Amino acid sequence: MKRFLFVCATLTLCLTPLARAQDAATQERLDKLSGRIDDLIAGQDSLTKQMSELRRELESVREVASKPPGNWASPEDLKRVARAVEDVDRKRIADSELVQKQLEKIRQALDRPIPQPKKLTSAPARDNPAPEKPARPEQGVEHVIKQGETLSAIVQGCREQKIKVTQKQILDANPGLKADLMIPGKKIFIPAQPQP
Repeated sequence: MKRFLFVCATLTLCLTPLARAQDAATQERLDKLSGRIDDLIAGQDSLTKQMSELRRELESVREVASKPPGNWASPEDLKRVARAVEDVDRKRIADSELVQKQLEKIRQALDRPIPQPKKLTSAPARDNPAPEKPARPEQGVEHVIKQGETLSAIVQGCREQKIKVTQKQILDANPGLKADLMIPGKKIFIPAQPQP
């Protein structure tokens, strides 16, 4: 039995360093595994952050892609335009009502009978009555003055066509016409009395 105890004690003493060596190796392995786990957790956290950033970017790309291309109005711009259109429409309706009222007033004014004009007494005769226009003879022709044409040339041309007329008759039939100022292109009336 002594031997047995001695062998057990020897084994215990021999196995203790061996167990300690295994504990140290195990501890080292555990530390390495713990470090790797920490690295994996840190890597997973960074991947999670990158994934959330990519999700945000993807959402913004989808949002931009869902909008039609070009410079389109924002909802605020559309609301502002809608308010402006409503204001214009209100003003148009108010103007229409005002026009209707004015037209009604005009209609009422037209429906009223027109008052008879007051009879005017004849005005006293003036000292210088306005000269009356001489009555234009019923027979005659119109003539367009040509470039360089004179009143005497017009009278001569009329006589060649068997129309009896004088310069005085032409001047009397055309008030404002002057023998020394014949304007080309102007129409004048020539009283005509056919010659036998």
